[in-house]
This record gives sequence, C-alpha cells and structure tokens, in this order.
Amino acid sequence: MASEAIKGAKVLMVGAGGIGCELLKTLALSGFRDIHIIDMDTIEVSNLNRQFLFRQSHVGQSKAKVARDAVLKFRPHINIKPYHANVKDPEFNVDFFKQFNVVLNGLDNLDARRHVNRLCLAADVPLVESGTTGFLGQVTVHVKGKTECYECQPKPAPKTYPVCTITSTPSKFVHCIVWAKDLLFAKLFGDKNQDNDLNVRSSDAASSSENVEDVFVRRNDEDIEQYGRKIFDHVFGYNIELALSNEETWKNRNRPKPIYSKDILSDELAQPNGNVDKKCAFDDEFSVSAMASLGMKNPQDIWSLKENSRIFLEALRLFFTHRGKDVGNLTFDKDDQLAVEFVTAAANIRAASFGIPPYSLFEAKGIAGNIVHAVATTNAVIAGLIVIETIKVLQNDIKSYRMTYCLEHPSRKMLLMPVEPFEPNKSCYVCSETPLSLEINTKRAKLKDFVEKIVKAKLGMNLPLIMNSSNLLYEAGDVEDDMVAIYSANLEKVLAELPSPVTGGTMLTVEDMQQEFVCNVNIKHREEFDEEKEPDSMVLSGWTQHVSAPENKDKPAANNGASTSGASVPAAESDEISIVSPTKKRKLTDVPNAPGNEARNHQDELQVIDDEDDLVMLEGNMEGFKKRKLS
Repeated sequence: MASEAIKGAKVLMVGAGGIGCELLKTLALSGFRDIHIIDMDTIEVSNLNRQFLFRQSHVGQSKAKVARDAVLKFRPHINIKPYHANVKDPEFNVDFFKQFNVVLNGLDNLDARRHVNRLCLAADVPLVESGTTGFLGQVTVHVKGKTECYECQPKPAPKTYPVCTITSTPSKFVHCIVWAKDLLFAKLFGDKNQDNDLNVRSSDAASSSENVEDVFVRRNDEDIEQYGRKIFDHVFGYNIELALSNEETWKNRNRPKPIYSKDILSDELAQPNGNVDKKCAFDDEFSVSAMASLGMKNPQDIWSLKENSRIFLEALRLFFTHRGKDVGNLTFDKDDQLAVEFVTAAANIRAASFGIPPYSLFEAKGIAGNIVHAVATTNAVIAGLIVIETIKVLQNDIKSYRMTYCLEHPSRKMLLMPVEPFEPNKSCYVCSETPLSLEINTKRAKLKDFVEKIVKAKLGMNLPLIMNSSNLLYEAGDVEDDMVAIYSANLEKVLAELPSPVTGGTMLTVEDMQQEFVCNVNIKHREEFDEEKEPDSMVLSGWTQHVSAPENKDKPAANNGASTSGASVPAAESDEISIVSPTKKRKLTDVPNAPGNEARNHQDELQVIDDEDDLVMLEGNMEGFKKRKLS
C-alpha cells in the first residue's frame, strides 16, 4: 500500500538548500518517481559544508538544476523537474499547485512559507512544513480542514528598534551594529538620495550653517586620510558631545564619552602593512580587506579601541581607493569582507563610547548578517521525518500524523518529540476568515503606510487589492494605465481623506488574487502611540502577535535581526531556519501511556529556545501541548 502511494505520487518540493538537498536524496531513495523542485537561489561556497549534492565546480549555478542532476546519477529512471524561479512568481498559481498530491517546504523565510501555505489551502493540497536551526528542528503537517494551517498560530514578530534608541541611547551591541550598518555605512557608501536618520551636523563651529550633507561628502581636493579623520571625529566625537548637551536624556542612563581620533591614534594615520601593494593586493573587490592591509588575521580576536580605529580608517580608505566606482550605490552584504570590517569597527568604537563590551569580527558578522549556523545532521534527520509524514499523508492516515520537534527535553532523555497535530484554529484569519482589528491614527497615517506595514509586512500579501465597501482604493499587479495614477495618488493620501474615507468603524476588505486569499480588517481610530513599544504607530489584533521571551542580558547569539525607525526585518535566519510561533509555553501534561511519563511534574515543560530576544523555536501556542499526546 505504501509503495503504491509513493510510486504514484506527484510531489512538489519548495527549496533546494540544506533541508532540500537531504530531502530530494531521501525521496529518491524511498521510491518517489515524480518530483518537482522550485528554488530561486544559486550555489555559494558557504553552502558546500552541508548541501552535499553540490561541489565547488557548481558555485554560481542553479540549486534546483544541480540537485536534480546529482540525484539522477544514482536514480536515473525517475522524473525530477527543476524550476530556477521564485515560488511567488505568477506561474506558480493555485492551478499549478492543484496538480500535486503533496507539497514539501524547505524554505528559509516566513514570507515564502506563508505564501505557500495559502496556495496549498486554496488548492486543497496537503503541506508538510519543516525548519532547522543548529541542533533544533521541526516537521509539521497541515491539511485543510483537518489540522491547523501554518498560520493558525502567530509567528514571532520581527524585532524592531525605535530610531531614537539606535541614534541616541544604545544599550546593546546589536544597537551599535544597526547604527553602523543601516545608518553610517548607508550614509557613506549608499544611495545619497535616500532618507537617513543618522544625526549629522557639522563639527566646525565656524560653519554652523553648513549643509549637513557636506560633512559626509568628500571634497575633490580632500586627502582620503583627512576625510576619514573628519568622519571619525564627527560621528564618534562631536555627535556624542551634542547628545550630552541634553541633560534630561542622561538622568537615568550612563553618560557616553566622546572619542576623537587624535586621542586614540595620536598623529599617526592608519597606514597599510608595508608588505602590501596598494594597487595589486587584492584579486577582486570582495577580497579587499582592511585586516589584510594592516596585517591582522584572526577574525575571532576582539580588537582594542586603537585597532578598531585603524580598521575603520583603513576600510574607509580602501572603499574609496579600490571600490570608488561603487561608492554611492553600495548596500551592506555579509559576504563583503570590507563592509563587515567597517561595520564591526564602527560598531565597536560606538560601543566603547557607550560602555558596551566589544565583539569580534566573527560575532559582529553573525549579528549584522542575521546568521544562524546550520548543522548537516539535523537537516538529514528532519528530511527523514518529512518523508515519513509524507507517506502518511499519501495514505490518508490522519490518526498517525505527527508534528515532531527535534530538541533536547529538559528532564527526559529525548531528542525527538512527536505530538498530535492541532485542529484548525477558529480564530485564524487565514483558514477561518476571522476579521482582524487595526488601531491606527486615520487622520495621520497614509494608505501607503497601511499597505507596506500591515498588508505586505504583517499579512504577507504580494499583490494586494484593497476595498472600502464597493470602492476600490488600491490594486497592485497588472493594472490598467488609467488607474495607475489614481492608485499612486491614493497611496499618498491620509486614510480619512481618501475618495472613500477610512475612519474608525470602517471595515476594509484586503485580497490577494495570486494567493486567492481574502481577509477583513476592522479599523479603529487611535490618536497616540508609544514610540518605544509601538514604533509603527499601528497595532494589529485578532491575530495575536508573538510576545518575546524574557530578555537575555548576556551577549546576543549571532542571529540578531535588527532594523531602524521601527521598520521590521525578519528574525535571524540561516539557510534552513524555522520561523515558528509560540506565544506561551506548551506543557506536556500527564499522559498515562506516554513513555517515561510516570509521576510527571506539571512544571516539567517543553522549553522555549531563546537564542536572543527575538528568536523563539517551536511551533504553535505552547499551551496546546496539553491537547497532544506523545507518540
């Protein structure tokens, strides 16, 4: 029976990374004959330590296509069809999904996971979800009308930081990283026309009327070393003195200390190592390195303030001398060695000013790049569990479905914990169509704020259509030319001043045609918001946001998501990280027939794993474990 179900199944895999490579191999070896793979990524050197279908010669090629070719070498008679594409592309619509018996996810981000979940619901195709991070992992089964959908339990809200904390009162190293990466790096090397909240004022008292941009723009006749010193003194010295002038800010905080280059480096300028040829030292732009130029080798060393200052000035010099053509168009890239060096040094100098311990380049890169290190063995275990659940789904063996968590139980010798799936959540806005409520100042917020911060960022819609009763306010996608200008104008209007005004009590209908998904949002007008706790000046409810676990006062792990101005970015993600969703801890209550469950204590609970303030591993509301039995 099982072999017949396997041979006749048409399977869609989404993702050909760490989990995907193991999964494709296991599916092929288990007898599956018709497998389709979607993945938009190309192979990178950093993938090779755990994605074993790939080799050095494959770097730069399509993951989906190379994975197919690798598996066909030992299973040449099966059908594997690769798609080097984004699963959110229009061609992968509901009709496309309907052709499959089951969909298997090995994705690396929440947005794509939610998109696939909605397509599976619309197509009525079972979904087997998965994720890993380090030694932790999970596999969950989602069948329309029979188990909870992927979005039935709220997912962790991305960590955000108010801009005032980032620019004025940092208290953690991650605040310094965000400042260095999203403000200073962007200001010096990014788009000059982009808005930037970096506090920029001239340090020259004689030129107090000088345009703020002049501080960061290098004059044609200005020596690069002098320019570097000017930037250093401005952001680490003058701006700190300016902040100190506001006595009220520091009544209950430790006062920062200004840092000037002359106090750290005396009269010396950061000069490259004498053995390095300035013109020929580097093979390509991504190999340009301030560490190499200064003869520093170990990325796990914690630099002194003087070393950080030299790296800062040398990295800035190298950007202008070796990569000048890119200056003005750069964005931070965790794989860009020089960018990581600059951000690490800048963050460490700022940390020193505010009394925050310094970090190594290795640690800083992890925080800046949202890196969670993957473990190949965990991926293999999770891939095996996916196939087991897939076979159950194909046999329609509902009673045997299990959601399995790969983590160490705090008191029992268990590494895999299977539990029965939940029933659909009646308050889920995705599969139960429960209305949402949004508190917002309708007299100040614009329609574009609602679209970007709620519809796209929180509701995960790609091509939204927004209606107030029968009046169409906005539509994305393939829109008629005469409507483009109207919708663009609407985006800039305050909600209460739209052609069909949105005020307290208005019910908006929001629809995504691609996902065949509709939800209603009840608008509640609210005048004021707490800038620290509610940086978006909007509060969405009905769909409960994740509440972070108690703050970790120790060093953050190398997986800290961060943003500025309250704009959210995803929580840290590795290639295979599971974006998961507890709001409370679920307890494993007494189950008489569960192994090792005799005389259990109610406080013996499945722990929430919290690597930092914003990363929580485990699927669903933890209280729900009392409804589930251990297999």
